[in-house]
Amino acid sequence: MCILKLAVIIESEILNKFGERVRQLRKQKDISQEELAHRADLHRTYIGMIERAEKNITLLNIEKIANALEVKVSEILND
Repeated sequence: MCILKLAVIIESEILNKFGERVRQLRKQKDISQEELAHRADLHRTYIGMIERAEKNITLLNIEKIANALEVKVSEILND
């Protein structure tokens, strides 16, 4: 397997895990994607894209989402 394909697979796994974790924490807090987006000052469709692993999120937005969910960044990144 070429290195580029392997990198894409690894990136995809990371995005999937991150998106699943955001969804899990959001549902634990019983809030909608729209409410999370409002709290994080992000667009609603952006939250959906993150949860579906369609967007490569920045560190700044990870922090915004963590703050909106009232958790530490490490809690979102913890696998």
